[in-house]
Amino acid sequence: MRRIEARLVPRMLNVLQKEHRIAVAKEMLSLGQNVIEGIITGDETWVYEYDIETNQQSSEWRFSNEPKPKKPRQSRSKIKILLTVFFDCRGVVHFEFLPSGLTVNKEYYVSVLKRLRENVRRKRPELWRNNSWFLHHDNAPAHTSQIVRDYLTKNNINTVPQAPYSPDMAPCDFFLFPRLKLPLRGKHFETIEAIKENSQKELKAIPKSAYKKCFEDWKTRWHMCIAY
Repeated sequence: MRRIEARLVPRMLNVLQKEHRIAVAKEMLSLGQNVIEGIITGDETWVYEYDIETNQQSSEWRFSNEPKPKKPRQSRSKIKILLTVFFDCRGVVHFEFLPSGLTVNKEYYVSVLKRLRENVRRKRPELWRNNSWFLHHDNAPAHTSQIVRDYLTKNNINTVPQAPYSPDMAPCDFFLFPRLKLPLRGKHFETIEAIKENSQKELKAIPKSAYKKCFEDWKTRWHMCIAY
């Protein structure tokens, strides 16, 4: 036997929730490659003025007879800004920062979807002409409100499901946000504008091949969910 640490998970799922995860995974796999390539997925995340380094980032090379390095206990800055990003297997389709004084509610999210549609029209004309793009987002209250559902229906926006409490099956959570934030950790940005500038820089630095691989990894996760 060996002593191991518990892995932190967002929530302990019950049997019905696990069955729902399987059903969503099977439904997504049944869509076909053409539909998967037309999925545009998105979510929101906070970007901080200062976020602590990961343990791996703060590690140092030492000889076996040298003491371990020390570092003071630190915490995230209270200065932060909300970033919303939508992307597909080709790259980023739309991103924006939450304006000062606003919150992510159903009215704001509808306005985000309007700007997303315009960017789909400009950046993905082949998907726009045939209305062959599919929206994927999580089950946050602002995303599932009646006003949002009415907007999606009115504009014939197709959606694909996301299982609740399953960030491991959401590309923003398992791919984009960790990759975006890792280079920003351990750095101080003096202003909100500096946070925006560096966030955009790191977002644009992600190659198109990484987005394509992300969608391949997404399919792998559906298979793993069913197998487990």
